[in-house]
Amino acid sequence: MEDLVLKMVCSTVMAAVVCFVIHFYRTTVVIKSQTVRRKLRVQGIKGPSPSFFYGNLSEMHRIQLNAIKPSHSHIVSHDYTSYLFPYFEHWRKLYGPIYTYSTGFRQHLYINDPEAVKEMNLSTSIDLGKPIYMTKRLQSMLGNGINRSNGHLWVHQRKIIAPHFFVDKLKGMVGIMVESAEDVVRKWEELIGTVEIRVDEELRSLSANVIARACFGTSFSKGKHIFSKLRTLQKLLTNQSLLFGMPGFGFYGYKNRKLIKNLEREVESLIWETVKERETKCLEKDCIEKDLLQQLLEEATLNDTDFSAKRFIVDNCKSIYFAGHESTATAATWCLMLLALHPEWQSRLREEIARFCSHGFDSDSLSNLKMMEMLIQEVLRLYPPGAFVSRETLEDVQIGKIKVPKGVCIWTLISTLHRDPNIWGPDSNEFRPERFADGVSKACKFAQAYIPFGLGTRLCLGKNFAMIQLKIILSLIISNFTFTLSPNYCHSPIFRMIVEPEHGVQIIFRKV
Repeated sequence: MEDLVLKMVCSTVMAAVVCFVIHFYRTTVVIKSQTVRRKLRVQGIKGPSPSFFYGNLSEMHRIQLNAIKPSHSHIVSHDYTSYLFPYFEHWRKLYGPIYTYSTGFRQHLYINDPEAVKEMNLSTSIDLGKPIYMTKRLQSMLGNGINRSNGHLWVHQRKIIAPHFFVDKLKGMVGIMVESAEDVVRKWEELIGTVEIRVDEELRSLSANVIARACFGTSFSKGKHIFSKLRTLQKLLTNQSLLFGMPGFGFYGYKNRKLIKNLEREVESLIWETVKERETKCLEKDCIEKDLLQQLLEEATLNDTDFSAKRFIVDNCKSIYFAGHESTATAATWCLMLLALHPEWQSRLREEIARFCSHGFDSDSLSNLKMMEMLIQEVLRLYPPGAFVSRETLEDVQIGKIKVPKGVCIWTLISTLHRDPNIWGPDSNEFRPERFADGVSKACKFAQAYIPFGLGTRLCLGKNFAMIQLKIILSLIISNFTFTLSPNYCHSPIFRMIVEPEHGVQIIFRKV
């Protein structure tokens, strides 16, 4: 009897301790969240009133559910922001280009003011890093590589990887890009007259082949399992909770997490197999390949970071495998979609290509393709693959006149900046590549408002790599084909970590 009473007392005490810890944690977090919100609001930054435990999550879900998505139509409307991210647009109309909101106990700051974006662009502080809660959710996809890390670890990794994408290095990759694109053109020539071509899938394979060969010394046929599994991971990870800041619960949430974990292990195993094959090859003979994988291998032997050599190599391979091909392939897809809608630009570009690239493609001939650059810049304005620039203040940070407290997540919606008529003029939602004839500075009132590759010190390292690849892919396609959108195409941009066509892009090609 005494034992039973003792057990009951112990259980009661334990329950009381647990309740106290939970209450203490919630109280502490609530007070911290309220303090941060108050610091922002005393600076004149307004926003929607949050509920006690869920912040503005309920309102975000309600606005999302009530958003009217245009019915699938062959008439293309370029403005997708209002139905992909309707809560941001709703609050922007109420509170202006800078406002604050919360998800649970996490405080966010929305910044779409050109001057404030300029200040973020000029900031060199490593205290303005990637949001920790988001990068934790993307760990299975990106590891702790350069796209996810912060602070000195990010600085260390950038120092290793950035030189591989310098202009002198990229000149040596042009041949690989041309060979890979020519393979696709030959394949499409055989298909002409028989079927429409879903170009997004074809371009994803092409871009994956380029990044695999240029950075890792392997062909797409060898790395296709890695890319396929990363694509599956991307779809599993992409949902609105990624932005809302709340993970999925229940059976389906558990099932998804289990699938994600299994895929993560499979991807890492495949990457490590590739690494070990390279090591074996280098042992058998002097390794003269100085691609990115070789640089990572050499650096791993001198690795003085807080994680293992294997983790260092695998995580950065994952980051570059995904970031290196997915965004470029999506940008090329949107380029072909818009060119299919505007055949007059196909003709103009075809003439330019014939003029400057009649003897083949190299870095010099590609640099002369000014109209091609205008076309790509306009497509990236209307359809930037990256939807946001997201940052977290790892310490208190000054952005212009705003003192942002530690722990605040900052969001800049790229598509809103790129379509603002106050920045781009009344035709901001129209396709007009000629606006870039004299460069970005003359295309809009605030050059810092054009950020398809991000901003600041964390500007995309692969920017020049992507631009060269896009020029080569588009030049070879335009030189060989005229093309139109298929009647089966349905315009429906969707957010899956990047903004891509939900149902693909179907195009009908004809030989020039």
